[in-house]
Amino acid sequence: MIDPSTTSPTVGAVLSAWHRASGSSVGRWLFARAVCRRAPYFGTIRPQFLELASGVCRVSMRKRRRVENHIGTVHALAMGNLCELAAGMVTEVTLPASMRWLPRGMTIEYLRRAESDVSATARLDKKQWSGQAENVAVPVSVVDATGTEVVRAVITMYVSPRK
Repeated sequence: MIDPSTTSPTVGAVLSAWHRASGSSVGRWLFARAVCRRAPYFGTIRPQFLELASGVCRVSMRKRRRVENHIGTVHALAMGNLCELAAGMVTEVTLPASMRWLPRGMTIEYLRRAESDVSATARLDKKQWSGQAENVAVPVSVVDATGTEVVRAVITMYVSPRK
């Protein structure tokens, strides 16, 4: 984990907030609540942030009745929501401050039933940004409690310069 006292002034507000909050379970819970206030639909899955840094976001959700389908497994759309959250957060903390993003599309594969809590990992390894508008693919993998991949997604983000 990065020590917040050594964080450079170029770190964005979201990543700075994560650095302050990530040291305790209460802080991580408050961070997740703040994210869900900004984008309320994500609150439906009650996300728990595990890791957030430039290039990576890991977020989980518990299997509970509210996110189950009729056969008692985690609903596919709840996992799609988790994928979009992870991709959005990794994009937010990886993009330069002069750029903005908007989800443009999602390709998702449901590989097997999720019968336990799940966690999603989104990676954005892009280091160089052109400063021009472009589509950027953000891969996301969702695994169950045993580490078995249950969902694989690619979220397409439209990134463009701030006006």
